[in-house]
Formats: sequence, structure tokens, C-alpha cells
Amino acid sequence: MKYWIVAIFSFIFGATAFWVFSEVRFGSKYKILGSTTYPISLSTDSKNDNKSDSIVAKVIDGDTIELANGQRVRYIGINTPETSDPRRPVECFGQEAKEENTRLVVGKSVRLEKDISETDRYGRLLRYVYVGDIFINDYLVRSGFATAVTYPPDVKYQLQLRWAEAQAREEGLGLWAGCEISNTSNTSNTSNTSNLRNTRNDDAVNPSDNSDSTNDQCLIKANISAKGEKIYHLPGCDSYARTVIDKAIGERWFCSEEDAGKAGWRKAKNCP
Repeated sequence: MKYWIVAIFSFIFGATAFWVFSEVRFGSKYKILGSTTYPISLSTDSKNDNKSDSIVAKVIDGDTIELANGQRVRYIGINTPETSDPRRPVECFGQEAKEENTRLVVGKSVRLEKDISETDRYGRLLRYVYVGDIFINDYLVRSGFATAVTYPPDVKYQLQLRWAEAQAREEGLGLWAGCEISNTSNTSNTSNTSNLRNTRNDDAVNPSDNSDSTNDQCLIKANISAKGEKIYHLPGCDSYARTVIDKAIGERWFCSEEDAGKAGWRKAKNCP
């Protein structure tokens, strides 16, 4: 009888050991890299129909690449300092961001993930980019080479990217240590920057140029939150100074609260 008991326990022990070995040997689809220096995507769905693989031929700047087929790709949800616009000087930490992007992706096979939008106004693909286990958009923000920006409807990873920026800012990484940056984040579509581009995939213009008004009386800022809410801000409201209007996504200026209300905007709760 005791031989049967020994055999049963031996079988159980062997099966358990095999299971543990399998978990350690093959692991999960996305390995744990053991360092915040190489963050990974929270998305592990390899069957996502919105993903495709391509080879990167060159880097344009910190948030834009060119594929082997000549198609350019603009990273979704992030913004790096300007380096390639001939109308502007190279911005603080722009060259470092470009060099890091080059190190990460040039000559490598990248996986491109679409959100909602296909391209921007310049015909560049809007994508989340991965090299192996590394989520490049997240990496650049988390390591201090880029800031997080949110432009609906492409908001799939907005929370992840905002947390990544908060971590980099708290640790004083990259541009957060070497550049003059003011804490002027918008609730929907701008990053915490004063010395960086405040653009929507490079196609927005200065807020003052986005105004619907032709005089100095139309001072009410009507912006769209990350949740899609239409909210207007009056001079004197807590968020007025840091609210930036982007006409490209439907935001605008109003001359009166009555006009704003009729158009579907509500007053910000932090207004007096």
C-alpha cells in the first residue's frame, strides 16, 4: 500500500515541477525587463488587427520616423522638442530626443498600432510604435525625452502616457532636469511645457491664431476635455491661463457666455 502512496506523491511532485519549469522557461508573452529604463506596453494583444510590422529607414526627429517604404509615421500621444522645423531653432533636449529615437528604432522592425485616426494633415501615419517588448511612445515619455499630449479621438493610452510623464517629471529625468518647463498642463490637449512645441501632431498653430474673433473682446476660451466635454473658461478662472485653444480639434473662442452656452459649452467649475 505504501508503494502506491509513494507513487502518487512522486507523480504530483513531478507534475508540479514541470509546470513551474514551463512558467519560468517560456514565461509570459511580454517579458519583465526589470528596469523602468525599458518600460513595456500594457497592451499584450498580439492578435490586434490594428497592428502591422515595418522596417524603420530613418528618424526625422524625436517623435517622427520614416519607414523603408518612404511612409512617415508620427508617434501618437507624445511630443518631443523641435529639431527639424527650419522656421524654428532647435529646442531644448530636442537633439537628445532625436538621438535616442534613432538608437531605439533605426534599421529595426517595428510594430505599428493604429488608434482611431489614420493620418494627420501631412499624410503621416499616426501610430503607437513597438520594438520587441518596448513601447516606444511610453519609453520616450517615461525616460524624459518627450511629454505626453492627448488629442481625441486617439486616446487609447492617454492614462499610461500621463503616468509615464508624471514619473519622469518626479524623478527629474531628461528634459525635466535640463529645460525650463512650466507646469501649465491643459486638461485635454496640451503638455506641461513652455519651451516645447504645443501642437497637435505638428499641425496646430499658436493659440492666438486659432481665435474665431477679430477683436480683443472675444476672450472666452472654449476647449474640449479628454472625456469630450465642452467647457469654457473666463478670464479669472483658475484654468484660464493654462488653457490653450486648438481650433483643429473643434475648440474656439467666444465673445460672450451666452454665445458659448448656445453653442453647447458649459462654464468651468473652477470659475468664480
